[in-house]
Amino acid sequence: MSVAIIAGKLRGKKLQTASGASIRPTPGVVRERLFNWLATEIAGARVLDLFAGTGALGLEAWSRGAERVDFVESTAAHRRILEKNLASCGPDAKIRLLGRDALSVLPSLVRQYDLVLADPPFAAGWPARLWPLLLGENSPVRAGGWLYLEANAAELWRESELPAGWEWYRAGRCGDSHYVLLHLQEG
Repeated sequence: MSVAIIAGKLRGKKLQTASGASIRPTPGVVRERLFNWLATEIAGARVLDLFAGTGALGLEAWSRGAERVDFVESTAAHRRILEKNLASCGPDAKIRLLGRDALSVLPSLVRQYDLVLADPPFAAGWPARLWPLLLGENSPVRAGGWLYLEANAAELWRESELPAGWEWYRAGRCGDSHYVLLHLQEG
């Protein structure tokens, strides 16, 4: 499978991927749609890419002008690929591999990010486990910030269940991937 950065300073840059189904990079059409939705929000943003895999989502944000991108990936083989992809995009202190485990990293990141990207493994219960950490009062998302979640249909959060302050901005589907972009209102 070939994955390339769609736009920005790294446009066309090919990223390494794993063979087989062990890693499922967000399809280009979905990345393009997401970053079109966020077009005016990315420049200067601080971004967290959870379950980073190849790093395609976070590197797309970096390519489009994000100020800083932090990556979290637990699987050793995926981390090696991610490290290679980060290095090939140019060593920079503002793109960094932050940690291995989303559940242990998230509690220390209260209100630091303008955009959090979460594309966890499907059918493993991750959205339910992430709910209190991403949507609760100690969320890593700053007021006025954004949260993107990609999941299968059965695990995707429901608009009617969102806590106060969270707005269901946009959603879509590509194959088995369902995704939602949420906005945390200011004030």
